[in-house]
Amino acid sequence: MTVVSGMLSLALAGKPNAGKSTFYTAATMAEVDVANYPFTTIDPNRGVSHVRTDCPCLDLPDRCGNDTCHDGIRYVPIELLDVAGLVPGAHEGRGLGNQFLDELTNADAILNVVDAAGATDVEGEPVEIGSHDPMEDIDFVETEMDMWLAGIVDRNWEKIERQSRSPGFDIDESLTEMLTGFGATEPEVTASLRELDYPADPKHWDDDHREALAVEIRRRTKPIVVVANKIDEAPPENVERLLDLDKPVIPATAQGELALRRGVEQGAIEYHPGDPSFEVTGEVGEGTNAILADLRDTMDRWGGTGVQAALDFAVYELLDHVTVFPVQDAGKWTDGQGNVLPDAFLLPERSTPRDLAYAVHTDIGEGYLHAKNARTNREVGEEYRLDEGDVIKIVSTAR
Repeated sequence: MTVVSGMLSLALAGKPNAGKSTFYTAATMAEVDVANYPFTTIDPNRGVSHVRTDCPCLDLPDRCGNDTCHDGIRYVPIELLDVAGLVPGAHEGRGLGNQFLDELTNADAILNVVDAAGATDVEGEPVEIGSHDPMEDIDFVETEMDMWLAGIVDRNWEKIERQSRSPGFDIDESLTEMLTGFGATEPEVTASLRELDYPADPKHWDDDHREALAVEIRRRTKPIVVVANKIDEAPPENVERLLDLDKPVIPATAQGELALRRGVEQGAIEYHPGDPSFEVTGEVGEGTNAILADLRDTMDRWGGTGVQAALDFAVYELLDHVTVFPVQDAGKWTDGQGNVLPDAFLLPERSTPRDLAYAVHTDIGEGYLHAKNARTNREVGEEYRLDEGDVIKIVSTAR
């Protein structure tokens, strides 16, 4: 499956055997190894999944007919990365941990997949349902990432100290140069440094200073949402305790989502990812009927399978992105070939039409002249902030 360069990227992380590969398969419909033992995944899987939003064609007399629009439900592509299971001590190399943590460098957000059923121990080995407390699995991914990044900072500190001997040395500039290699942007590094008290001379930094910097950078560049997986098997009190945490938690059944998606492929199920329920439209066996009845009960209780909800939350809430639709014809909402609403772009909140122009193509951004809001048919200025579902015509010297 081809991943488009520059596409927003989410990574699945967590201990082995928590259901990451099942989640990945359900969200991408790409075949991967799924088994009931640790480290099923060694090399990371990369594929294309989607977030769900309303298509602007709902405001038109007819639906747009785009392949990613299902009767007004628009699915916008993102990259999904399935990283091998992490175990406590991963940042020290346990379980090939550093290799796996390195794979998270370019992810924009992390989905920490937790076995809410408590059916796997801290190392990911199968145990009796409910015998392991899933609360123990919440913080360790965050901690491992923090300590891994602290190690990177520590290993590069000698270079920072050498640079400090040069005239005109600026510690903020040196730290920015180092941390952009981790995937941090200059504004993120600047904002992180504003939150910290630190010596101007790097020789006076201690381990606590470097660890505080790592934690702040990770928090800004790799926000985490917890996916409480296996809710169809989990003791209800486990899920309730997870939902009471002071952090985002999405209850999910990746196995249930996968069953529905395969049912759709076989023509037996009518279901759009993210729907709160489904309809059986074809012949299924008695055993399958019983499984689907249990799944329906689970979805009624939790509002769906949670797989699409987790992806949507990560993009639209954690990362504060909006979906914007560029068009060439502001009246018909079409491109040059007459395709209605052909493209959808995910951009950070407070992005401008010029930002959209650059997202479409660098040449269009460099030749940007002005933009028109196709919904209102009015020209918008440089200060205009794009909103969810905006349809925008870009006028540029580039074609």
